Amino acid sequence: MASTPRDSSKVDFAFAEKRRDTDHESFLSHARMRWLKVSSAICLIVIVSYFLVDVEPRHNGGSWYGYTLGTIGAGLIVWLSLLGIRKRNITDGRWSLKAWTSAHVYLGLALIVVGTMHTGFQLGWNVHTLAWALMMLVIVSGIYGISVYAALPRSLSTNRREMTRGQMIEALAAIDRQLEAAAQPLGRSESDAVIAALDQDVFKAGLLARLTGSYPRCATARALRAFPEGSLNKAEQKVASLLSRRKSQLSQIRRQMRYKALLQVWLYIHIPATIALIAALLAHVISVFYYW
Repeated sequence: MASTPRDSSKVDFAFAEKRRDTDHESFLSHARMRWLKVSSAICLIVIVSYFLVDVEPRHNGGSWYGYTLGTIGAGLIVWLSLLGIRKRNITDGRWSLKAWTSAHVYLGLALIVVGTMHTGFQLGWNVHTLAWALMMLVIVSGIYGISVYAALPRSLSTNRREMTRGQMIEALAAIDRQLEAAAQPLGRSESDAVIAALDQDVFKAGLLARLTGSYPRCATARALRAFPEGSLNKAEQKVASLLSRRKSQLSQIRRQMRYKALLQVWLYIHIPATIALIAALLAHVISVFYYW
């Protein structure tokens, strides 16, 4: 029996609803946490087999069991490192970017177990341990990245107050123009404090300041201290009010800068460490076969 237009519209609506739910689904919970289950199963199998398999004289990377885990771990590392290339191709379906990212996260966590069991806890000052240490550094930095991406976007949105970056800067510029005019009747010392605040580059800050949001040399805060409450004339009160508004606007901009820095800083560790890991892994494999 041919489907009626009404039935067809129901199917289309159901498909649209399913697509919308998928679009709003986090990569961590993608496909009902399929890759978390896969990763957990891998970890469970590796841990159980580690204690069941009898390796003489003890577990180590050079045993048949160690080679098996090493091959699995090396394959995972190479595959996980391809996420950057995969991001350039946006596709739907089973191997969508969201699915790939979900697998990247959970299989990356599984590497903690696979890689560590591969070593048999035989660690030392050599290229083999270096590869393991770099792997752990990549994983830890990745965990940090997941954490900030889960928490900070909402903070970014709240801090913006529906303002764009350009609007924040324009709001600051508007306050600066008012300050410049209001500071004309002030005395020399007060004027110098305001000028110093206006001349300071609000975007010039070191990495530590951006990450912590602490600006002990803020000229605006210093200028505001030059106008103690209770002993101000009308002109000084106006300038103090504008400086207070400027400080508040600066705080919004600096919070935005801090959140973005926290979102980006882990990549400066994660990506170089991944490259170093692949190099160390290659050296590890070559040395193993050379001395085999």
